[in-house]
Amino acid sequence: MVAPLTSHEPATGTLLWQGEPGDVDAEVARARAAWPRWAAQPIAYRIETLRRFVNVVRRNEDALADLIARETGKPLWDARDEVTAVMAKVDISVAAYSERTGQRRLEANLGARQSVRHKPHGVMAVLGPYNLPAHLPNGHIIPALLAGNAVVFKPSDKTPAVGEMLVRLYHEAGVPEDAVRLLVGGADAGKALAAHPDVGGILFTGSAQTGIAINRQFAAQPSKILALEMGGNNPLVVWDTPEIHAAAAIVIQSAFLSSGQRCTAASRLIVRESLADRLIAEVKRLADRLIVDHPHADPAPYMGPVIDNQAADGLTESFLWLMSNGGRPIKHMVRVKPGLPFLTPAIIDVTGMKERPDVELFGPLLQVVRVAEFGDAIAEANNSRYGLSASLIGGSPEHYSQFWSNVRAGVVNWNRPTNGAASSAPFGGVGISGNHRPSAYYAADYCAYPVVSVEIETPRASIGVGLKEVDVSAMGD
Repeated sequence: MVAPLTSHEPATGTLLWQGEPGDVDAEVARARAAWPRWAAQPIAYRIETLRRFVNVVRRNEDALADLIARETGKPLWDARDEVTAVMAKVDISVAAYSERTGQRRLEANLGARQSVRHKPHGVMAVLGPYNLPAHLPNGHIIPALLAGNAVVFKPSDKTPAVGEMLVRLYHEAGVPEDAVRLLVGGADAGKALAAHPDVGGILFTGSAQTGIAINRQFAAQPSKILALEMGGNNPLVVWDTPEIHAAAAIVIQSAFLSSGQRCTAASRLIVRESLADRLIAEVKRLADRLIVDHPHADPAPYMGPVIDNQAADGLTESFLWLMSNGGRPIKHMVRVKPGLPFLTPAIIDVTGMKERPDVELFGPLLQVVRVAEFGDAIAEANNSRYGLSASLIGGSPEHYSQFWSNVRAGVVNWNRPTNGAASSAPFGGVGISGNHRPSAYYAADYCAYPVVSVEIETPRASIGVGLKEVDVSAMGD
């Protein structure tokens, strides 16, 4: 007998959800059978259905935000922001569908029509993460449904309750039950879903290690569309600025929002040597004031726990490793509640380390690197295989122009946090942060493929060259 899956609240350890693992073959078969009918619906019908989804989410806004907060541990205000993003995704996706995959007429010869239209891929597998368990998978599912695909959604095994509720809300809005299917399971279920022959595309958000494995697995199957968003080791450069307090606030927002569990979170603070002491002192002062508590605490916390004790253990071990290999602690990482994954924000100066590990430390751990020249700052920012998000705080317009031109990242900001990405713009990275399939506004691109047609109502053709002369005498009288 297969053991049931469970989900516990990170902030309390209380059992939140329990359920049976799903059947991959059965869920894909149901989606495959439902796909032709859903794809045949007029686009206006699909748009109206998804706009009803917004109304359904709005009616359930408090319940969904509460569930996100409880299952992820993030503060309730943070969870509410996520629900707002879920609702906003529909109008953004409708606009993107029209702009990027709408029907186009082109000129053609001999009175023919040439058109560009788009077809859905079929059944899309959506593999969701735990940090934004509603918003990020919804960012794949809405454009996929809009384009006429059916979807099998496997949420993170750490956040199945949010995934289950999200799918229920789609169905309540009128999306056919078999057009969006929920697959609950662990890593094996995700692998089986991705490998299923009736899945036409894999839309993944998660670790670089898993994304690279998916990319390698399907290297010989170009028929499967892969959209891989794989996190980052993101740099935040602070240069000449008199606004020390504002700069420090942006550092805090970049590094510690959602307990640092954002793929766009700043992992590396790269700061001009002459500015470093003043800035770091202000960043530490603000970090010391951050409230770390359960999601519904009063006063509201800035940070909740990380997702589970395994993640907390890994982060504390990483901090100790950095400290043991040349890092100089500025603010220690502390487990504030025994047995629960609450961590205080940590800051460590790694300037003196000979080799700094190029890994995604998914949590509230900020590494500081001091540099003397702006060119050194850019070089340090690019000292990573990742390339998701980067931000410059301070500096002149010329500095920003140089930064934008030379830093390797898919999101490049100026005087804004590294995690200041909007759903109304494309979102994706380079290096091992993605595979050049940006999501958000550009998700329409990977949810349908273009078909070019040349059309005329009556056949017209002749062959003007390369034919033998006709033997008139052989044609008879």
